[in-house]
Amino acid sequence: MNINILGAGYVGLVTGACLAGHGHNIIWVDIDQKKVQMINNGKSIIYEPELNSLLKKNKRRIKATNYVDSAVKDSDITFICLGTPSKKDGGIDLSYIKKGSEEIGKNLKQKDWHIVIIKSTVLPGTTKDFVIPILEKKSGKKANVDFGVAVNPEFLREGKAVKDFLEPDRIVIGTNNKKTKNVLEKLYQSFNCPKIFTGLSEAEMIKYASNAFLATKISFINEIGNLCKKLGIDTYEVADGIGRDRRIGRAFLDSGVGWGGSCFPKDVKALIAKAKETGEKTRILEEVVKVNDLQPLKMIELLKKYIPNLKGKKIGVLGLAFKKDTDDIRESRSIPIIKRLIEEKAFVKAYDPKAIKNFKKLFPNIKYCNSNEVMKSDAILILTDWDEFRKLNYKGKIVVDGRHILEAKKGIYEGICW
Repeated sequence: MNINILGAGYVGLVTGACLAGHGHNIIWVDIDQKKVQMINNGKSIIYEPELNSLLKKNKRRIKATNYVDSAVKDSDITFICLGTPSKKDGGIDLSYIKKGSEEIGKNLKQKDWHIVIIKSTVLPGTTKDFVIPILEKKSGKKANVDFGVAVNPEFLREGKAVKDFLEPDRIVIGTNNKKTKNVLEKLYQSFNCPKIFTGLSEAEMIKYASNAFLATKISFINEIGNLCKKLGIDTYEVADGIGRDRRIGRAFLDSGVGWGGSCFPKDVKALIAKAKETGEKTRILEEVVKVNDLQPLKMIELLKKYIPNLKGKKIGVLGLAFKKDTDDIRESRSIPIIKRLIEEKAFVKAYDPKAIKNFKKLFPNIKYCNSNEVMKSDAILILTDWDEFRKLNYKGKIVVDGRHILEAKKGIYEGICW
């Protein structure tokens, strides 16, 4: 199939590259000329394992442009993969979705039949009450009569996104149109997993409920971990034990410094804000956020057991990305920790294999260096579980570990929850 992807960000790039690997022709549309040039050269602007090799391997089937009109004209399907950033009240900003929908709508006038798929994370009701009216107004056509509409949420873990796309647990498709359903069944027929067909709003809610549950699971185990720490109990042995229960599962039960990234913080807060609009209370989710906000500062509390006054002390930070195998620093737990260290007038020395360039935009004045230089500090904080951190020499060092790097126990060691 000929597929147009509006937005060459994280989700858009992974979606297009993986579909190209399944033999489809992909056209990305993005306003960022640098992204366009890099894609046309078979390269990714973001770090994600396997993504560059996919783009290079399928270079003959992919291209990128700044122009929506030609992309819609030359495709059968448009995926909307635009950002939905948070607003101050926790809700989502739909300005990119609005503009993108308007551009697509204008270009549907010349199409006999075209399917518009919302892959962006949008709150329940957005496609039905916001996107479709824009498409209809700008095109002068009727949804599900003259063009198809679907919601197809993504469930990608950064650092494992290519694998998650190519080997999914399930594919969720929300649509009210049989013709659209048939086309998407064909699009995903080579994927060996359950295909779940729902209504538009149900598909939107599945995405939010999934992320909210996983965030809840992490905050839960962190709260249990904090108690285990006080009781002298190994939290990871507890997690292994409860994770054997099929009703619970072991995934997302690694206690530590908390969750971050582009999805969990934004999506949980957006769901809370949406509930407030309806007059519904979200007591559990609000506490999930509070637990996560407080968790990273426990690293500072533990550090002060060894160095009560941090002023002028050299504190090494290992890990700036919110998780390993990505350069993404959005809502990274290292951000509040480094803010607090600066407030305490500590001298921060930081290292990350991939995220230093991005982190410098937030903290230009701390010292960035290699891991060997970080180890020459008065104390070390481990904030991301990069594999290379397991190979460092921690002997004689004060180490506060937020990611269960047990090789660091060779030093004067303190785990955040264990």
